[in-house]
Amino acid sequence: MNLPLVDLKTQYNSIKEEIKKEIDDVLENTEFILGRKVRSFEEKFADYCNKKYAVCLNSGTSALHLALIASGIKDGDEVITVPYTFVATVEAILYAADKPVFVDIDETTYNIDPAKIESAITKKTKAIIPVHLYGHPADMDAIVKIAQKHNLKIIEDACQAHAAEYRNKKVPVTDIGCFSFYPGKNLGAYGEGGCVVTNDQEIAEKIKSLRNHGQKQKYVHQYIGYNYRMTGFQGAVLGVKLKYLDKWTEMRRKNAALYNKMLENTKVLIPKQLDYARHVYHLYVIRTERRDNLQKHLNSRGIATGLHYPIPINLQEPYKKLIKDKTSYPAAEKCAKEILSLPMFPELTEEQIKFITEEIKSFFRN
Repeated sequence: MNLPLVDLKTQYNSIKEEIKKEIDDVLENTEFILGRKVRSFEEKFADYCNKKYAVCLNSGTSALHLALIASGIKDGDEVITVPYTFVATVEAILYAADKPVFVDIDETTYNIDPAKIESAITKKTKAIIPVHLYGHPADMDAIVKIAQKHNLKIIEDACQAHAAEYRNKKVPVTDIGCFSFYPGKNLGAYGEGGCVVTNDQEIAEKIKSLRNHGQKQKYVHQYIGYNYRMTGFQGAVLGVKLKYLDKWTEMRRKNAALYNKMLENTKVLIPKQLDYARHVYHLYVIRTERRDNLQKHLNSRGIATGLHYPIPINLQEPYKKLIKDKTSYPAAEKCAKEILSLPMFPELTEEQIKFITEEIKSFFRN
């Protein structure tokens, strides 16, 4: 049996005719950049997230970058986030501000540890970016309380958390959230894509202008902007796929429950869903001190696995100089050595999950 980490082809085949119809419409109307398909998706996705506005962009990285700028973050400011995330979170901070300030993670959720945030706040701190990693929301009540106390902006990195919920509310639960529509995401485009959702009209309008070379109308520029526009093709694809997101999310959650049941009483640490959260399992991540050998075993049996993420950002060569005092982040560094992503996609079958889990048990028996 050969099992991919993510199976995009099976999903595509299930909606192929709808996708082709929408793509043909873009071609027939030559609306290749922004256009009706993007506007329609923006309206539907804003409504889905219970927000007033959604502004689509060419990537989740661009979404984070422009959300920071539109929130007033500028050179000389500091932004708090985690060292345990995809590097785009930190790249976006560096594009907009002076530097990121890292706070270690909670080992249960892999998200920012609120108990460690206040010690990282300085006079230069202007914002916090909590990352809802792997699809499990961060502890937003605690983060909001700290942000309000210190007058800090919150920008939620929900790039892995489409349809995730915090206390029965879809993320982002604060005013600004950023999503990625990279193909492998729970709601993925057929190429790059991203979006900022917000209740703040001023921020939405500024991001609309910034994504399009700073124009408020053609050839009238109010800002120094960027070419961060979404293509019409991606708006068309996402408009089709959004209709299926809830169904696909429940299939992911069902698969995670099967994994959890079949991996009970084994020597791996399985993901936990805290009481306040609705986990959407963008990734199904286990932990073991024997990670490297387990990965080799599974790969030898035709089971693809992933490492998300094997080196914390504070230990990556270009970013080491940002940590002037050589601070360590023990939880992030420990988890990075132990995490292993197993195949996870809506169409994964019970038979496939049983095969994977039996191979994990076999590895530890032998």
